[in-house]
Amino acid sequence: MSSVQTTSRDLGVRAAGIAIGVLADAVFGDPRRGHPVAVFGAWAGRLEQRLYRPTRARGALYAALGAGLPTLGAAGLDRCCTGRPVARAGLTALATWTALGGTSLAREGARMATALENGRTPQARELLTHLCARDPSRLEPPELARATVESLAENTSDAVVAPLFWAAVAGPAGVIGYRAVNTLDAMVGYRSERYEQFGWAAARVDDVVNLLPSRLTAVLTVASAPVVRGSSARAWAVWRRDRNRHPSPNAGQCEASAAGALGVRLGGTNVYGGEVESRPVMGGDERLPGIADVRRAVRLGQCVGALAAVVCAGAVVVAAAVAGRGQKGGAA
Repeated sequence: MSSVQTTSRDLGVRAAGIAIGVLADAVFGDPRRGHPVAVFGAWAGRLEQRLYRPTRARGALYAALGAGLPTLGAAGLDRCCTGRPVARAGLTALATWTALGGTSLAREGARMATALENGRTPQARELLTHLCARDPSRLEPPELARATVESLAENTSDAVVAPLFWAAVAGPAGVIGYRAVNTLDAMVGYRSERYEQFGWAAARVDDVVNLLPSRLTAVLTVASAPVVRGSSARAWAVWRRDRNRHPSPNAGQCEASAAGALGVRLGGTNVYGGEVESRPVMGGDERLPGIADVRRAVRLGQCVGALAAVVCAGAVVVAAAVAGRGQKGGAA
């Protein structure tokens, strides 16, 4: 059997696995107990205790081991499934389901909307901690709504589009490696006295692996604007104008496009771990997000996730078809 034929078949299996993983997330969401990401996080926490020194070198070692070992493990399992398409599709589906968080993200957004609609500000403050690291203790409903819209926009990339992108590009190893990197960044990648140096490598690697997915998220957000009664033209204009105003090279892509799609203004003053950050505004002279915009942001994220699943799985199907035609042409 030629290598081209094997590639065509393997790509078809990968596409099937991605589709099954997306369906599993839609039906079941994240496991309530024993989530593999939580298990990984506990292991990574113990690894940090062993390796921690306030230096970039130790942080680089931590990032290499923390992301490299799960990636190698997933690649090894994938290789063991060679010649067994059902097992390989199942592994891809399991890895994709493990990494996806779209259903849970939408649920958290809907819970936040309900809390704000019913005037339950203390509950909304607690719910915000499920979405981001921002200090919610003094936030009132308008700022809670803004924080939620911004978090939903960014997390749609991190928890939905990026896992699908890396599953399409590199199968189980790609999606597991991505989730490992993203989790390490969430654990040590923010600037604090403890992690300023140690977390540098994890944060930079996370920036790199999200460069393309964040921009894909932005394009899909622009396309999804009409679903939330927005303008794709306006979303495109705001994204092009404001995408590089955010301190993150990737979060700004998602937040700027979401601001344009929803017709709201994002950015401003945020508090993280007692540190105050003032961020440039995205969305220009648009209004501040209201409580109703939280539900619109949930719908926007769901549409972006659905489009991402179609685009990523579809791209793998097209690649399989092209590889198959190449094999037939070579045989002729």
